[in-house]
Amino acid sequence: MSIMKRLSAEFLGTFWLVFGGCGAAVLAAAFPQLGIGFVGVALAFGLTVMTMAFAIGHISGCHLNPAVTIGLAVAKRFPWSNVVGYIAVQVLGGIVASGVLYAIASGKPGFSPGGFAANGYGDHSPGLYSMESAILAECVLTFMFLMIILGATDKRAPAGFAPIAIGLGLTLIHLIGIPVTNLSVNPARSTGPAVIVGGWALQQLWLFWVMPIVGGAIAGLAYPWLAAEETPQTQAARARA
Repeated sequence: MSIMKRLSAEFLGTFWLVFGGCGAAVLAAAFPQLGIGFVGVALAFGLTVMTMAFAIGHISGCHLNPAVTIGLAVAKRFPWSNVVGYIAVQVLGGIVASGVLYAIASGKPGFSPGGFAANGYGDHSPGLYSMESAILAECVLTFMFLMIILGATDKRAPAGFAPIAIGLGLTLIHLIGIPVTNLSVNPARSTGPAVIVGGWALQQLWLFWVMPIVGGAIAGLAYPWLAAEETPQTQAARARA
């Protein structure tokens, strides 16, 4: 598959992730009497990833996330030469999706963007969690997300089920993390709404780049060690010990 087609698929997939997940948060989460709440938003993010994994996984790998791209590169599952291109189109897809979402949401009389599903900590955390809590949550939850991705896409894993495991994994991660930071685990997802909101959202954006990338990179190191098969020599040495 050509690099242009792979980059186009990543743009489309990230657009869908941000538009679907953040759109559920902005348009439907608190809708009078019929709001979908945290559970609905978590499902929306999980469903966007699952549907795109089935739709474009065979084209680009369906990363949709700079932390995933870097984690896969660290794990030697993805070439470093393509990392910058993937990250660029992922961020662009997130920004375009946020712009389209803003255009739709602003059609409601009296609309105010408010937080616009942006990620934040302290006064801008849904549960008023501290920066330290946000750092730990974003790092740990991204680590677990990458471990799920790397395990589900391992050639020894049951074939054809990876999108389901990854989508449900992202749903669970959102159920845990939305109260803390609105949950990022994805710098592209964080950048789009932050560009719309500006101000505090851009000032706090650094955390939602740094910690997901750190968590993803640690998983990229940890999974190959965890999943490495022992050689006959290693097994023999263990038996003699």
